[in-house]
Order: sequence, then structure tokens, then C-alpha cells
Amino acid sequence: MGKVVFLDIDGTLCNESGRVPESAKEAIQQAYEQGNQFYLCTGRSKAEIPDDVLALPISGIIGAGGGYCEVEEEVILHRVFDAAELNKLIQFLEAHQVEYYLESNQGLFASANLRKLLIQLTLGETAEDSPEGQAKIQSVKWFLDLLIEDPSKIDYEDVNKVSFVNQSIPYEVIHEEYDGDFQMLRSTVSAFGPDSGEIGLKNINKRTAIETLLQHIQREKAECIAFGDGVNDIDMFEAVALGIAMGNAKEELKAVADEVTLSHDEGGIAYMLEKLDLINA
Repeated sequence: MGKVVFLDIDGTLCNESGRVPESAKEAIQQAYEQGNQFYLCTGRSKAEIPDDVLALPISGIIGAGGGYCEVEEEVILHRVFDAAELNKLIQFLEAHQVEYYLESNQGLFASANLRKLLIQLTLGETAEDSPEGQAKIQSVKWFLDLLIEDPSKIDYEDVNKVSFVNQSIPYEVIHEEYDGDFQMLRSTVSAFGPDSGEIGLKNINKRTAIETLLQHIQREKAECIAFGDGVNDIDMFEAVALGIAMGNAKEELKAVADEVTLSHDEGGIAYMLEKLDLINA
């Protein structure tokens, strides 16, 4: 029986442009054909997983940082915010002029000025009407196109996670307000800035979701491998026998990893799958 492999998306499976390197696509396909199973394990909600990732031979998805889990298209876990608590949280963010998006499996629902802020952050000092500026905007268009800006379409009883893009107040102010009530993390998307972050449900993380998934598919921790790059992948590594940090990973993750491979664009996933004999050389 092959291994069970968990793959983070941003900075691991996908590079900085949001694309899956061809080396990873080919290696994952080969390893799958040789009896290994692959599961996504990401902070993204299902609605923001790109098509080229979903086209891979994956057996299931852990999304929303552990709040959602499906195996072979069967939903086995789905935790959502209490609608009243969510509305209080939204009021706090809006009172402090913090932009945000609500993540659900139905889509990403953006605050009023989020799109404008994301374009500003993407452009930096580059003029929007310049060729370089247009190229920068094009690089994030896939994400901008996901944003739904009609509040009437939001189902407040079906929100997995809240991500905030914050240029207004220190991250610590938001963390202090909600740590203990929710799962607080700094954003893993560097372009959002150091004061941005994610707010998830308490006691929900990648480790708890992996444990639920393994029980469902009747596999053991000893059979599992995980690839990651961010601090939120520390929990994921605790749930598997072999945690592999990408070459571009945060130093905190490298410190607890069993192995450190090459970066995403250097073929880090393919290199390690071959090294572990999950694909033929």
C-alpha cells in the first residue's frame, strides 16, 4: 500500500504566481499511478482552489485551515461560524477600517474596498496604466475574479473562515481582541502585508482535520507525509510521520521539519517524491 501525502497549496504546491510547476504536476501523477494518495491541506477554502490544482489526481481536500474536509467528493467535516458572532467580528473590522473577505464554499465575499486595496498593494509604486502595472494586475486577476462584492448574496451561516487584509492597525490589536475566541494566524500571503491575517474557528487546524480524515479512510499516521512552507503547517507536520519543508519555507517550519527539500520552482516536490521512492527515477 502506498503513502498518504498531504500538500499545502500556497508556497508549496503553487509558486508565487499561483501556478503549479510542471515538475510537481508530473511527479504527483507518477506517484499516484504507483499507488500513493494525495490530499490537499490548505488554508484556502474550496472556492479559491484553482483549476490546475483541482485537475491533479487528488483524493480529497482539507480546506479553510482544517474547518472543511472532503474525501472522494464526500464531505466528512464542515465547521462554520456562528452567524451572530461573525457579524460582531465584521463590525469590529469595519470600525477599524480593516478590509476582509469571508470564505465559504459558495465563494469569497469581499468588503467594500478590498478590491481597490489589493490592486494598490499589487502595483506598489508602479503606475496602473503602464505595461508593468497591467502585468502585475493580470498576475492577481484570477483572485480578484473570485471576489463577490454583493453583500445580499452572503449566507452568514455558511462561512468557514475570515481573512483580513490590514493596512490600518497593528495585527496585535486584532489578535488580542479575538485570540482565545477564535484561531488567529498571521497571513501566509506576504503581499497582504505583515499586519494581515486569518481568523478561523477555535480548536480547528490542519492537524485535527488530518486526524479526522485518517480515521475516515482507515489509515495510520505512520503512512503519512506532508509538504508545507508556512508556520500554519507546523500543526500539519504533527499529524504525519514525515514533515517536509520546502526550500522557500519559513525558518520556524524548517526547524521542526524532518526534511527540507528544494523550493517549489526548483522542483522540490518532485525531488523529494523521487528521493522517497514514491516515483521511479
